[in-house]
Amino acid sequence: MFIDMETTSLLIKNFGQKYSETLGINIEGGEDREIFKWFLASILFGTPINETSVVRTFQRFERHGVLTPKKILERGWHGLVDILDEGGYTRYDFKTSDKLLEVMNNLVTLYEGRLNHLHEQALDSSDLEKRLKNLGKGIGAVTVSIFLRELRSVWKKADPKPTPFVILAAKNLGIIKEESPEKILGEMKEFWRKNEVYQKSFVNFETALLRLGKGFCRKRKCKQCLLQRYCVVATSA
Repeated sequence: MFIDMETTSLLIKNFGQKYSETLGINIEGGEDREIFKWFLASILFGTPINETSVVRTFQRFERHGVLTPKKILERGWHGLVDILDEGGYTRYDFKTSDKLLEVMNNLVTLYEGRLNHLHEQALDSSDLEKRLKNLGKGIGAVTVSIFLRELRSVWKKADPKPTPFVILAAKNLGIIKEESPEKILGEMKEFWRKNEVYQKSFVNFETALLRLGKGFCRKRKCKQCLLQRYCVVATSA
């Protein structure tokens, strides 16, 4: 059985809420402050830690009013470790504090602390991703993809390739057949064009696939999955 518009709607209803919306961040207006908050959250999401801990840790940054590059730098290494520990980030507290200080220092030095400025200077999508990674050695492909995925409708140059969990879910549902990330993205966009859900976006669709892939497909939790009957793996088992 193939996934259709009705099933796509079910997928998005259960898994498609944007991570920025979960955190109460409004990036749609393109304001520097909101985009930076999403960037901070993306750095936290880029670590292999569960979603609940990331949300709790971001809320601790909010509670302490540490939501700008300047405030993060002023907080210092020990202060950042304390915030991260409060949120349950204890396994990655030292490493993440180092990363945050390096990234914020470079963001302030190179782009006056403004991510919109970084986007404006980028030549294209590839250069945008390169500039983000160059902010610090801890900013890798996963973090960049998380950050840019939700900015597709805000920044013209934001068009990241799908991450492994997105690809896994899309393959299991028979949405894609290609192997290269570039062609996979094209297939996903074409599928969305034909099965678009009212008042939802491609970002909701991609986010839903991410949650499905991360929470169910990689763990082979087929029996607990709402989309089991549409899954190539589950139906062939």
